[in-house]
Amino acid sequence: MGHIWLIKPLVFMNRSGIAVRALLDSTPLDLQRDLLIVVDDVALDPGRPRFRARGSAGNHNGLQSVEDALGTREYSRLRIGVGGAPPGVAQTDWVLSEFEDPADEDAVLDVLPCLAEGVEVWAREGIEMAMNRYNAPLGREE
Repeated sequence: MGHIWLIKPLVFMNRSGIAVRALLDSTPLDLQRDLLIVVDDVALDPGRPRFRARGSAGNHNGLQSVEDALGTREYSRLRIGVGGAPPGVAQTDWVLSEFEDPADEDAVLDVLPCLAEGVEVWAREGIEMAMNRYNAPLGREE
């Protein structure tokens, strides 16, 4: 395994494709093997992970920005659930705010060490192995 870079864009999430494109313009990477985009996801229960080899951006503006910048949906991603906004709360406000329920925050924090291992599996053995080991074993239904 070579070097692993953790890159946190300094742009808003919905413009993160700009940062990914800049990285790819300066460093040739294999999108399938060398790139893992990690995002929060309101469509998943708090703490629920989902590794995927490809797919649509859904309603995630950050993933849509990456897809637009790359011109493809063929890149690995790890979505980490943060739960949906309650009625009357804008989704943008929800994801930028502190967790309202301490149990939701705990669920996310508790899964992070496991997902750090999952990212290492992704880097060493590929996305399929990370999906097999870390999507289902955490006891949540698909």
